[in-house]
Amino acid sequence: MDISRRKFIRNGGAALASTALLSSAPMGLASCTAGGSRSFGFQVWTIRKKLVEDFPGTLREMAAMGYSEVEMCSPLGYANMGFEPLNALSAVEMKQVIEDAGLTCTSSHYTLGELRDHLDDRIGWATDMGMKQMVLSSFWVPVDGALDEYREAADELNGIAMKTREAGIQMAFHNHHKEFQKRDGTLIYDLLLETFDPELVKMQFQVAVVNEGYHAADYFRAYPGRFISAHLADWSDELGAQVPLGQGIVDWEDFFEAARTGGVKNIFVEMDPEHFPESAEYLSSV
Repeated sequence: MDISRRKFIRNGGAALASTALLSSAPMGLASCTAGGSRSFGFQVWTIRKKLVEDFPGTLREMAAMGYSEVEMCSPLGYANMGFEPLNALSAVEMKQVIEDAGLTCTSSHYTLGELRDHLDDRIGWATDMGMKQMVLSSFWVPVDGALDEYREAADELNGIAMKTREAGIQMAFHNHHKEFQKRDGTLIYDLLLETFDPELVKMQFQVAVVNEGYHAADYFRAYPGRFISAHLADWSDELGAQVPLGQGIVDWEDFFEAARTGGVKNIFVEMDPEHFPESAEYLSSV
């Protein structure tokens, strides 16, 4: 890991305070760790084709597995990635379909382009959907982008987040594996955490980076209160492939314990479609 010893020591006292402050927060996480009714969601990206072909039916199918929340991809920003048909629904209509399926939707992914060019419209859509979180899915930084490019992009998102906060919506950033690369000895993800305003931009941690040796729990503890949600996935070193939650190398007991310190309020499974049923079963039994 590229979290320095000094950062762990410096944040130690804050972590204790954060644990106390967040003890009544993350409803889904609190119920998972306390053994009460469990709340967990799913991200729609990996099932986008099926979702668009039968929106209400797919949502009902996911709810029947045990999922209680759905994280959308903005139909406007993702129109060219298969979501265009969903633009036929207004936010109010989409919200009703989701609720009729027994689900809630408090978060969605957005592209940088739509946040740059249609921010007021996207805030309006999120508000009509009843969302409390808007998540930037990725920066438009080249694969070999320099640290200054990431720093500039993070500063831009700080400015966008000022406007979403005025509307009562928390902005967040979703990582991919490329943010866990180094530039001149500096991990890009660490740079982003240093550049984002801690109150304006929270983090959505992609647990799938565990296959590169980075563990969500380590970051939750090192940066208390900086996270708002997480994408869940598991990995088998033996198979060299993704596996259902609970069948891989992720220490989920440690994850859920640390998530409270990190500030995580929502958890969304994002995996290959065939892993959704067993992952839901596992989360229901944690």
